[in-house]
Amino acid sequence: MLNVLIAGVGGQGSVLAAKILAQAATAKGWQVRTAETIGMAQRGGNVLSHVRMGNFGERVYAPLVAQGQADCIIALEPGEGLRALPYLAQQGLLVSAQTGIASVTAGLSGSPYVPEDALASLKAQVSNFVVVDDAAICNAAGSRKALNIGLLAAAIRYSIEKDCGLGNAIRSEE
Repeated sequence: MLNVLIAGVGGQGSVLAAKILAQAATAKGWQVRTAETIGMAQRGGNVLSHVRMGNFGERVYAPLVAQGQADCIIALEPGEGLRALPYLAQQGLLVSAQTGIASVTAGLSGSPYVPEDALASLKAQVSNFVVVDDAAICNAAGSRKALNIGLLAAAIRYSIEKDCGLGNAIRSEE
């Protein structure tokens, strides 16, 4: 079983990235279940997309990833990566964008949001942690709307390098 979470804020495209990953796994004949937990996600609220894939032919009955079971977390925003951290498996991979976007809840808390603090905290807590220069990806693509696909691609690349399994979800059998 391969468990992936995509964490972001509303409007970043985490739901679309989860659907793309699920479709790629389904095309390989894997059973897949997805779900989203969304809080005020129209713009700026927290969004957590769950993707569970039976990569060894397992049947997937439940769509939600349990805490401590995510093989990979893709954080479209560092603070959301920190919020999703309890879901990461002990040797799981966390791939995070470098640029922070304060969520609605962060804005309402009254305390300043500093993405560098979130990144430093993630680096201290996660052994398989990769920070991606999301600004460079989006500039190359010509749009911030490419962030979700750019980070999904980065997560797959690093999963292949670290042999974490996510890369096998879309890698061709050829």
